Amino acid sequence: MHAETNHMGFSAIIVAAGAGSRAGAGQAKQWRGLAGRPVLAWSVRALLEAGAARVVVVIPAGDEAVAAKALAGLLGWTATPGGATRAKSVVAGLAALADQPANSIVLVHDAARPFVDAAHVAALTQALEGADGAIPALPVADTLKRGQDGVVSATVSRDGLWRAQTPQAFRLAALSEAYAAWPAGGGEPTDDAAVMEAAGGRIALAPGDPRLMKLTYPEDFAMAERLAAPAAQTTRIGQGFDAHRFGPGDHLWLCGVRIDHDRTLIGHSDADAGLHALTDALLGAIGEGDIGDHFPPSDPQWKGADSGVFLRHAADLVRARGGRIANVDVTLICERPKVKPHRAAMRARLAELLDLPLDRVSVKATTTEAMGFTGREEGLAAQAVAAVEIGE
Repeated sequence: MHAETNHMGFSAIIVAAGAGSRAGAGQAKQWRGLAGRPVLAWSVRALLEAGAARVVVVIPAGDEAVAAKALAGLLGWTATPGGATRAKSVVAGLAALADQPANSIVLVHDAARPFVDAAHVAALTQALEGADGAIPALPVADTLKRGQDGVVSATVSRDGLWRAQTPQAFRLAALSEAYAAWPAGGGEPTDDAAVMEAAGGRIALAPGDPRLMKLTYPEDFAMAERLAAPAAQTTRIGQGFDAHRFGPGDHLWLCGVRIDHDRTLIGHSDADAGLHALTDALLGAIGEGDIGDHFPPSDPQWKGADSGVFLRHAADLVRARGGRIANVDVTLICERPKVKPHRAAMRARLAELLDLPLDRVSVKATTTEAMGFTGREEGLAAQAVAAVEIGE
């Protein structure tokens, strides 16, 4: 079935349409941060740098804006909506490449394997010579057990068994034809090589790599962070302070949470002192000035603005520098309103805005024992500290 490879570069399909429910609560895993970049951006960048002429990213329908933000600054990719299963998403990706030469190479890759590199691509394209498909694979080293009802029922021989990884390499038309020939009642294929095998194709084994691990469970992300961390990394600390006076009103905003109160805070935006102080802390950690440099009070577009926009901007600047927010800590200084009833909601909102686990976010409150402008309830203040880990 195989033919000679046409050396005209390659295209890539990155499957990123899953919900990733096993990875825990929060964003789908392709959008989560990994050492300062979304998981998906790692693979897109790597495959483009390896020479991909086209990269098609298959995403959940409606996530186009999320993808554009995650892949900002990268050129050469397009997005297409995926299907209800991985196989249907791959077929959607193949359709998006229908204008490419039939004998050109296509790599199909899982977004949840972020550490692909040019060496993997070179090994696959070489292994594709004289074969209909090529996959990176690792020999199974662990003893295999079959279990039933919580106990071992048998020990399975591991001889000749391999762990298949991605990306997997094929010729475009051959893979499209193999998917078209997959029987309707054949169940869902777990990888693309299985589809080619069913069509009679010969699959070559290329060297696998433990770094091509798939991010599936929450603990996988902790391991990936350690793998992704630059060899030379420093922790930078930024601090911020903000204060706003009280004025007539019936509510105010603190740390992204609306609180009913007999007065409001006066400011050009929504006067959320907690978010303003934290924004300055993040900007300070990377030496990017202060909130007024990025969102001048003289600019009418920020009148009454949601301060969450400011905080997200600062977090995006941290990530653009290759940084990772380690933790944040906000202290609110006021006699009233009482913060404790709202503290859990504040932490949850900050975690959402910064895409951080809840245990990396702290919100505290204190008074000044009726001293000073906060003690006289003329206004309130907030101070914040942020730790950012960044490669040097």
